[in-house]
Amino acid sequence: MTVSTSFPEKGIAVVTVDFPPVNALPVTGWQDLADAVRAAGRDPRVRCVVLAAEGRGFNAGVDIKELQANGHSALIGANRGCFEAFAAVYECEVPVVAAVQGFCLGGGIGLAGNADAIVASDDASFGLPELDRGALGAATHLARLVPQHLMRALYYTSRTATAAELRAHGSVWKVVPRAELHGAALELAREIAAKDGRLLRLAKAAINGIDPVDVRRSYRFEQGFTFEAGLDGVADRVRDTFGKPSEGQVPR
Repeated sequence: MTVSTSFPEKGIAVVTVDFPPVNALPVTGWQDLADAVRAAGRDPRVRCVVLAAEGRGFNAGVDIKELQANGHSALIGANRGCFEAFAAVYECEVPVVAAVQGFCLGGGIGLAGNADAIVASDDASFGLPELDRGALGAATHLARLVPQHLMRALYYTSRTATAAELRAHGSVWKVVPRAELHGAALELAREIAAKDGRLLRLAKAAINGIDPVDVRRSYRFEQGFTFEAGLDGVADRVRDTFGKPSEGQVPR
């Protein structure tokens, strides 16, 4: 279980998440990811960061088993870890390209939604199953990927949108077969990294400065409701049913 950084080409850093089986990150994983992205952005040699993942999917959010085992302390840690990781992507001093394959759920939306650009495999799906997991949050970031009413419908139903659908909405740069994802992400990163490094950093700061929504403040507001759900017991009640068949549903 690791977060690693590599430098495949001049000007490009690739931060890779690998937490089998589904890249559902524990508290320490979120903090490690935040540290890795911030370090890559501070490196004067780096002009673009690619955020990638190994395994079946890009990210499945927080480790629910850790939450169930450690209660409120784990919830506080997960809230802080996600906040720091999402902020690290958004505030990275250079552009961040998210290379998304398979599922991009929960915390994955926070990461991809705060990236500067997204390249996705044709099997990628994006969504927030938070209401099915006894949680809230990351609507801030889903709203950066799809129009407002679609965001609300996806959020309330826990349904997902495909990479092709997000490309139609303009939030995904390119959709490619999974085998071509790494190369496509590097291709975009290479084009970005060819620009002047100092000017890129100024451009990133300028673009963040004109955003209509303060993503840090907005997401922190959402997290307050996540913690409220935890305090009053509704989160545990919903979370305890996670993975169990509902009435009339055949177990698989």
